[in-house]
Amino acid sequence: MIVLKDILYKVTINAVVGSTSVSINAIHFDSRNIKKADLFVAIKGHVVDGHKFIDVAIKNGAVAIVCETLPEHLVDGVTYVEVDNSNRALAFMASNFYGAPSENLKLVGVTGTNGKTTVASLLYQLFKKAGFKVGLLSTVKIVVDNKTYKASHTTPDSLTINRYLKEMNEAGVEFCFMEVSSHGIHQNRIEGLYFEGGIFTNLSHDHLDYHNTFSEYRDVKKVFFDSLSSKAFALVNTDDKNGLVMLQNTKAKKYTYALKGYADYKAQILENQFGGLLLKVNDSEVWTRLIGNFNAYNVLAIYATAELLGLEKVEILRLISELESVSGRFQYIISDEKITAIVDYAHTPDALKNVLETINSIRTKNEALITVVGCGGDRDKTKRPKMGHIASALSTKVIFTSDNPRSEKPEAILEDIEKGVEPQNFKKTVTITDRKQAIKTACQMAQPNDIILIAGKGHETYQEIKGERFDFDDYKIVQEFLKQLQK
Repeated sequence: MIVLKDILYKVTINAVVGSTSVSINAIHFDSRNIKKADLFVAIKGHVVDGHKFIDVAIKNGAVAIVCETLPEHLVDGVTYVEVDNSNRALAFMASNFYGAPSENLKLVGVTGTNGKTTVASLLYQLFKKAGFKVGLLSTVKIVVDNKTYKASHTTPDSLTINRYLKEMNEAGVEFCFMEVSSHGIHQNRIEGLYFEGGIFTNLSHDHLDYHNTFSEYRDVKKVFFDSLSSKAFALVNTDDKNGLVMLQNTKAKKYTYALKGYADYKAQILENQFGGLLLKVNDSEVWTRLIGNFNAYNVLAIYATAELLGLEKVEILRLISELESVSGRFQYIISDEKITAIVDYAHTPDALKNVLETINSIRTKNEALITVVGCGGDRDKTKRPKMGHIASALSTKVIFTSDNPRSEKPEAILEDIEKGVEPQNFKKTVTITDRKQAIKTACQMAQPNDIILIAGKGHETYQEIKGERFDFDDYKIVQEFLKQLQK
């Protein structure tokens, strides 16, 4: 147990009713998880207001309540703490409760529209290969040295983050690499964490259903860099015009990377093929199994970060050559019929464009490029026509299909996508609502040496329809259909 007043360190408090010397067993923001001697944090969410469940939390055993608005009826023996922002308060309390675990390892945050998962995951791989105990907090999974857990959010809630960081402390983890999403920043999930460094990959059209405007989305990302300490480093991609914006007010030591412009860390693509990339990084050449221009940026970010964290240049280059691609990120299989199927998480216009341009730069144009793509439901609708335009313009044939429709009708989503197709590309497109049937059709269309891109879901092993998740793995399904063609 820990005393409430110690948990409240750094929390901005408006009012307190009751004693802050009460002992706390655990912190929860879900009243259903509350037990005897617990602290309940009432959070005003987008769907549910936790303040409505204060009475339930007290009945379940809560001895302290942190909230933005004190309830009209106060229960004797319960301590109430009024704050301006419950999310922000929760983040500081979580760090205090678990003993400020981010200060006991080197935590590096990766933010940007595309590349977060790849950069964080490959840094985990690289430092593991270098012999360190390493942690990972990513969209794909959470890893504490060698122990793996499922991930439910790109950036988990602050209690979950600090709980895993504490576990990393106990396991002797020295470095942790973490994806930092715009939602996570905006909802104060990373408050109270000490970062050794921050990486900015790029910024493009995404999450405008949440942030309303692109400038708001950009400014939320910038908050992460504004919060870095003078002892930390800030590493940004300056080929993206927003890279320098991230550095404007940061106290951190500033470093840049680029393929096109001047930067502290430079790379040049010498060879680009399905087998991998040959890069010249600053003055040294390195071969990597990763593919495409976008991965050249990712490799450069990894190289720079590893050097900034103290690894030797020669060792970094050797380790980069051993890295394996991340699940659902340009993950490919070549069938006996010489059909190449690629599964990629590309779910934004920019990511889809990057993947398609990469494939087109490698293929000889004698092969067809068949793209299977959709868009998620209950998310940014403005990107749907753009996805349709890009897919139809850069592919030989396109099959528009369902992604994760969630509560929306798949047909309505597909209509939005189709609006972006220009008249000269209509004949290239087919719409098949059922995703499994769409993948099967792509496999049946493909001839020897053709390329199939299945975009949008990547590492996900489910499809979300009307509140239910059904097993669905793009990679396994295309693998199965390609095997059937061989019979």
